[in-house]
Amino acid sequence: MSIVKDFRYPVSVQLVEDRQSLASAPDKPSLDVATPPEFLGGVPGVWSPEELLVASAATCYALTFEAVADRRGIPVQNVAVSGAGHVTRREDGRFGFIAIELDLTVETDEVHHEAVGIIARKAKELCIVTMALDVPVHVGLEIRTVSLARR
Repeated sequence: MSIVKDFRYPVSVQLVEDRQSLASAPDKPSLDVATPPEFLGGVPGVWSPEELLVASAATCYALTFEAVADRRGIPVQNVAVSGAGHVTRREDGRFGFIAIELDLTVETDEVHHEAVGIIARKAKELCIVTMALDVPVHVGLEIRTVSLARR
């Protein structure tokens, strides 16, 4: 018999000022979120929903990559993901995200170079945040070869 995993992630948002809100989740610090400064009435210096979406995709991908590498016993270090969300007029005429671009940089030894590429592709398939998106997520990969002690 398989065990069904079922999780819920409750959050709440309270509007606190014009174009600003406070996001919270149980047992976590609250986070100020505002309309990005590129939009009318936007607030500089505060996280925007658009940045949080890209950060969620990048973070999920990084953590999924790390989990897959760990499960396969592949030594990696200095794993970093940078991301950018591309927002413009879409084919349907609406303004919104058309793609998210993630760039993974990772260090491993020469022996595991090919395995890291396989893990990077597998992490893209398994990342639950990027799977939930209705825009393509493109992942670039830079593997730096270093001498690593085996785990």
